Amino acid sequence: MVNNAFIERINNLNRNSFNALTGALTSFDMSPDIDIFFWDNEDLSIVDECLNKYNKVVVGFSFFTTNILQAYHTLVAIREKHGNNVICVAGGPHPTGEPKSMLDLGFDYVFVGEGEELINEFFFCLNGGDDISKIKGIYSKTSSGEYIYQPRDTIVDLNKFYPFSDKYKKFGHIEITRGCPFACNFCQTTRIFGCSVRHRNVDFMRELIQILKKNNRQKALRFITPNAFAYGSPDGRVVDLNAIHALLDMIRVEMPGCDIFLGSFPSEVRPEHVTNESMALLASYVKNNNIIMGAQTGSQRLLDISHRGHTVEDIYRAAEISVRFKKKPNIDFIFGLPGETYDDILKTIRVMQDLIKMGAQIHAHTFMPLPQTPFADKSNGRVDSAIKTAIKKYINNGIVYGDWIEQEKISQKIAYYLKTKDISDLE
Repeated sequence: MVNNAFIERINNLNRNSFNALTGALTSFDMSPDIDIFFWDNEDLSIVDECLNKYNKVVVGFSFFTTNILQAYHTLVAIREKHGNNVICVAGGPHPTGEPKSMLDLGFDYVFVGEGEELINEFFFCLNGGDDISKIKGIYSKTSSGEYIYQPRDTIVDLNKFYPFSDKYKKFGHIEITRGCPFACNFCQTTRIFGCSVRHRNVDFMRELIQILKKNNRQKALRFITPNAFAYGSPDGRVVDLNAIHALLDMIRVEMPGCDIFLGSFPSEVRPEHVTNESMALLASYVKNNNIIMGAQTGSQRLLDISHRGHTVEDIYRAAEISVRFKKKPNIDFIFGLPGETYDDILKTIRVMQDLIKMGAQIHAHTFMPLPQTPFADKSNGRVDSAIKTAIKKYINNGIVYGDWIEQEKISQKIAYYLKTKDISDLE
């Protein structure tokens, strides 16, 4: 008889992460003996029911910095009704960056970084009554308030874990590459997953596709990767067209008629990796009519400060090549980056206007400080009036789109919170 339950607190932002965790917990014949439940509403009844049936109940949270408040409100509701009878664990981008403050909020354990191995070790320890605080990579806290943590010295091999669960029929986008060598100063990706890039190899991808076919999920495939043109690369900096071709060709053979989406949401490409050769290969296989790429700013000075690793000229060249291959460039810009001057703003406006004339769309963001990044202690992003004036005429027709207005408000709250660690600053 199964004694313990794992309830995954699901929303649209963390669904793929929990699919991967569910897959990791059901990838082996010797997986932990638990039942998994999926909670995607505000009703606490699923927690009540599990407490009546299981010896121990674990609720798992995964969230970004922008979603701390929602996670906290759910945590408070659980504690008010059930006290410490429910084990609440947190993982994902924000808990990885701020593990101690998450313990202080009331979570019992915080998972740092990659979760596939950690979640298995956690439940093996829980089921066996062993000391969870000894697991490397999990933060905990003693009754006297001392933090317990041992850093993990291994990285996850993506070819050992399924990114979805056949048992629970939880399918979604497939992560094909993890890790990023560029370590942009505003981004958490490298801090969570490291600089070492890893890939799900073609043979393992073929195995995954057989599972999808068995479940009649052959219509479309979307992939998660920080850089679609990094697939198969030994370091993430050079493009291996043969590896990309092998992956795409295998999918076409194994799933004829499947619509392949790569280089569009939820993946993207780096501008310097967009070449005639890489786009010709991509265009011959993918369904997406657009390519998402990060420019972030039109100022070379700010690109260098942000540690982007590409040039303004790379952005222009990538946009021109994308248009030539009939893939609309959707180009990310971040307004209000740390150190931004009026001259930087004017350069960004000019570059955006040039790109729009070339046929690009602009995905606009406002800078938000994120924990664990070199920009974590910087001031919140502010969108200059010159930017607002310049993009105003493009908004109604969708040439410029995004949540930059709301992000400007959120950025201010996050900046205060990261300094004070007072959750009320996010209200």
